[in-house]
Amino acid sequence: MKPRPFSDVELEGWAARHGTPLYVYDAAAIVERLRELEAFDCVRYAQKANANLALLRLLRESGAEIDAVSAGEIERALRAGFRPDQITFTADLLDEAALARVVALRIAVNAGSADMIEQLARAGWGGELALRVNPGFGHGHDDKVNTGGESSKHGIWHAELPAALERSRAAGLEVRTLHMHIGSGSDFEHLARVCDAMGAAARAVGGSLRSISAGGGLPTPYRPSDRRINVERYTQMWLAARDAIARELGQPIEVETEPGRYLVAEAGLLLARVRARKRQGGIDYVLVDAGFHNLVRPAMYGAYHQISVVGRDGEPHAPRVVAGPLCESSDVFTQRKGGGIEPRELPDARVGDLVCIHDCGAYASSMASNYNSQLLAPELLVEGGVARLVRRRQDFDHLLALEDELD
Repeated sequence: MKPRPFSDVELEGWAARHGTPLYVYDAAAIVERLRELEAFDCVRYAQKANANLALLRLLRESGAEIDAVSAGEIERALRAGFRPDQITFTADLLDEAALARVVALRIAVNAGSADMIEQLARAGWGGELALRVNPGFGHGHDDKVNTGGESSKHGIWHAELPAALERSRAAGLEVRTLHMHIGSGSDFEHLARVCDAMGAAARAVGGSLRSISAGGGLPTPYRPSDRRINVERYTQMWLAARDAIARELGQPIEVETEPGRYLVAEAGLLLARVRARKRQGGIDYVLVDAGFHNLVRPAMYGAYHQISVVGRDGEPHAPRVVAGPLCESSDVFTQRKGGGIEPRELPDARVGDLVCIHDCGAYASSMASNYNSQLLAPELLVEGGVARLVRRRQDFDHLLALEDELD
């Protein structure tokens, strides 16, 4: 079982003060992951993993730049103190709000479709153009997060790159960066294949190229049996690819990486309180006040998250199912890929006990919802031993405000 980064007394105190469900983030863990990647010329945080302003500010102060995928994420990055030239907008289309912001601020655009090129030129955009290329293959921890190959909508198909380059030149835009991202939680074999694909794409671009992006997708060890990726090997692989492209093109080339989940996932805990126990035939259920409105990954992907019961480490374990309050059968934290419950060996949690769901720093609060009119949970950042509330719990007035205005 993964150790909790905070003491039982601290966790109980925070839960008592702020209520549950409650997200808790460890700033030191985020900075540690960022430092592992500092050999890259640029580490660009994919904020869709967790866009809390406090985390964005922490990463900015620690030297990261930022990726945005919507007009809202551009505004978050600006509010967190990132300069426009530290932001790259990555998408497969431009809606009106995003187009207006990238034009007004000359924000770099990483275009995932060739149609975006003329749209940028017609709007008078004058930023740095990158192209996201689909190399023809992808890989992730689930099919839903595989972002390469024919079944993925993302990126410009590799065989269409020459045509996209022609369209950009005809529009008066030069391609400065190439980007490839094949999926979230990919394995090393597939990540390594991207280097070869990048080399071929770089040759097609030629002299205008200034940088390459390795994308993200670095895996996170969610299960006790998962091995941590060899970050040094991954880094050296991409530095070698950068240097080979620079030699071939006869000009300096920079390489950036774009981690999201890798930087923040392990830094986050989701605290929930046991509210009921029941036995359904041979299944022992532990019902908590957090659900897939707080952490959707198990329901969406069958994702695994370690679970511990605060104050009961070392007690006897037995198979139990941990589930939430929502009126959906999929509102279960202990389930397998494809659906279906998967009991977990856990101590005998009782009503009132505090349950800790691990590795919830990424794609937890950022994918939270008001389903069943549940309130969004608060978020706590612990930095230098000081716990600071960085998002208040939503209240019923906020929940209903946009509808009340229509009366």
